[in-house]
Amino acid sequence: MAASRPPRSVFARDISVGCERLEGAGSWDTLEWTKIEPVTRSVSHVNLEFLLEAERVEVEGHGVVLVNTDEAGTLFVTNFRLLFLSDGTRNIVPLGTIPLATIEKFNKMVAKVQSNSRQTNKSSSRRLLQIIGKDMRIIVFCFRPRTKQRRVIYDALLRCTKPERIWDLYAFTCGPSKFSNPNPKVRLLNEYFRLLGNRYHHASMSMIEDGSFALSNDLWRISDINFNYALCQSYPFALLVPKTISDEGIIQASNFRARSRVPAISWCHPGTGAVLARSSQPLVGLMNTRSNADEKLVAALCARFVDGKDSRRKLYIADARPRKNALANGAMGGGSESSSNYFQSEIVFFGIDNIHAMRESFARFREYLDTHGAASSDGMSSFLRHGGWTWGGGNLSSMSASVSTLGDSGWLIHVQSVLAGSAWIAARVALESAAVLVHCSDGWDRTSQLVSLANLMLDPYYRTFTGFQALVEKDWLAFGHPFSDRVGMPSISGSSFELTRHASTGSFSTSPLRQASGSFSPQASNSSHAQNNYSPIFLQWVDCVSQLLRIYPFAFEFSSTFLVDFLDCVLSCRFGNFLCNSEKERQMCGVDEACGCMWAYLAYLRSSEGRSHTHYNLFYDPLKHNGPLLPPAAALAPMVWPQFHLRWACPFESQASELEAECRNMAMKFSELQKAKEVAEMKAKEYLAAMEILNADLQNEKLVSSSAMNLAKRASKESAAIQRVVESLGCRVNFTNSIDCTVDGRENSPTETSQRFSLPRRESEGTTGRDDKSDLSVSITVVTDDVARSSPLGRVCETLCPLRAQGRGCQWPDAACAQLGSQFVGLKANFDAFERLSIYDHYFQSDEILDM
Repeated sequence: MAASRPPRSVFARDISVGCERLEGAGSWDTLEWTKIEPVTRSVSHVNLEFLLEAERVEVEGHGVVLVNTDEAGTLFVTNFRLLFLSDGTRNIVPLGTIPLATIEKFNKMVAKVQSNSRQTNKSSSRRLLQIIGKDMRIIVFCFRPRTKQRRVIYDALLRCTKPERIWDLYAFTCGPSKFSNPNPKVRLLNEYFRLLGNRYHHASMSMIEDGSFALSNDLWRISDINFNYALCQSYPFALLVPKTISDEGIIQASNFRARSRVPAISWCHPGTGAVLARSSQPLVGLMNTRSNADEKLVAALCARFVDGKDSRRKLYIADARPRKNALANGAMGGGSESSSNYFQSEIVFFGIDNIHAMRESFARFREYLDTHGAASSDGMSSFLRHGGWTWGGGNLSSMSASVSTLGDSGWLIHVQSVLAGSAWIAARVALESAAVLVHCSDGWDRTSQLVSLANLMLDPYYRTFTGFQALVEKDWLAFGHPFSDRVGMPSISGSSFELTRHASTGSFSTSPLRQASGSFSPQASNSSHAQNNYSPIFLQWVDCVSQLLRIYPFAFEFSSTFLVDFLDCVLSCRFGNFLCNSEKERQMCGVDEACGCMWAYLAYLRSSEGRSHTHYNLFYDPLKHNGPLLPPAAALAPMVWPQFHLRWACPFESQASELEAECRNMAMKFSELQKAKEVAEMKAKEYLAAMEILNADLQNEKLVSSSAMNLAKRASKESAAIQRVVESLGCRVNFTNSIDCTVDGRENSPTETSQRFSLPRRESEGTTGRDDKSDLSVSITVVTDDVARSSPLGRVCETLCPLRAQGRGCQWPDAACAQLGSQFVGLKANFDAFERLSIYDHYFQSDEILDM
């Protein structure tokens, strides 16, 4: 039963006596509803950009006011959500827009308010529509009097929020679009392969179809005993079980467990072999029935090998229920194990309440936040909303009473119980290398909470985006948490969850504004909400994950914002991942092929901004917490999760802290600087490459210059040698700047003749860098035969030259000696001779001695 609100009638009387009626800012009583004109144009056709893919407008109401914020606008009911569009800004109002699947219940109410005219005996009624969401929000819409808009909206909600068939949901209407969903069975097998240590194996559909996925290691194996869901309809198609237990033994053990949910392995340590298993309660009954097959299966969980010898490890059986509840279930054929029947075992009860207690606690918690929030659904201002000097219209004692109401809701206490139980399980596995078997009644609510949260503490892989997806798909989806029943959506059988429409009597009777103005008259009353199976079990688990993220901010790759968006996707049923109650039902519905994938959608959001996206945890350091998280009991005191619990009631306080926001801004600036650094490094590399090319060219130029210098020195030596050779023949050599050489006889005579020849450049020596196109020209002037014979040099030439005939003059200019060469000189006078000319100083040492 919801806790009563502190009376605020005195505060309401103060408002009515005073002249300041909040001027329409905080009270919907001050609005003149008769003056609001309906929107004449059809907004549903004008603002199609606000609609999602395959979303269509069913009905719309104009002149509607959102009481929480006193904002007027147009209210639409589509096939996916209830959408509120502001008349002032023409934008979607987030508080007034909620997916249909997120609506827990809705009520038609009437508030009678005294008229402001002098005839105080007259009163007007306000037609209200209250929407209570599964995401902690309570919103109220007020409709114009003397219209049928509220009935039209209400009837549309009745049709759209509880479809007769699961295929009428928006997830099937929209289809997979660009967010296709690969088969989750493949991902489950890949997770099993990782746990077994077979990282080189990758699952595929062909492997599933031919049944070749039954791999194993020394202790555990993958069994296909439930391939057709004949063993257990709520279990996955593949189970991780002890290697020493046959499929026949598993079938026998299933008869001893509720709903045939036999003990199956959820996680195993790759080094120590410590194991974390899950199941449902044993069917011991009042007679304390035993099962040898079940005891043998549980004992196999404790097997381990030490130095090649088979030994046993400690066994803990963790019962999530209170002890009295377990005993009560024994009267109905259920119950709990006896430590005397399971060797070396210890039974522990965690005392976590059932789904009905969680549902009621969540409702009280939501009511408390709405009462004391800044955007309360009753339209009344509070200290948090308008900054008054009192909080809730009372003194310090009333403030203390309001705070105690939060504790009376019990929500944070339940969160602490789940956290403490999970931490205890993780400590037993990590510190003692023990085997822990966890169960509750059916093994799909509290068991899923404890096992998955313990996995999150034990394995750092589950604290990443990829690992978190594998954890949710394994311990929540594959092991059959009934999401359709707990979220309140139709299942494959066609039966749908009926949204109850509670009377407002009691829940709102203590509201100060409603006490001062009148009372709500219930329009409809239906079956009690406690008679259904809706319960925020999964939401509570995500709340626990957020508490761990708060305690260990460096251990998680994802942020609290990611958890909020993740939870919104689950509650909205926009995608098909969390539809139905089991893997078998999703396979029968063809969810994977017909609906979109939430994981692909969230990955798409992150890819738009990279590591700077709000889904990434700025403080994540995988090396800081690369082992298990074992929080002490003192650190497990939970707190309100601002980003989720307060985002509707206290929007300002729900924002990320200033420190986190500043760090994110710094991270974005750092990312920009990192990109600028990368660009600068690329340019520096380009400049360095250009400098290396220039340096190589410079080295080549130096080599060419050095070669030219060597050639010049060699040419100088050769020219000097040639000069000495020619002078030894009795000629005079003159070199010009144009590399021409003139050789004249030593004696002047009118009969002397001259001849010029040139020496071509040696291409084999390389280029000298000069554009020298002229050859080395030599002009030789030789005296006549008579003069030649009279000189000693002429007589030597006449005696030694083989081509010089007796009695004839020297024929050197025209004879062949110029082509054949002079033997005593070793010089060829033609171009080829100069081309191959290589004269060294030692050739002429004897001549120099003679000259001396």
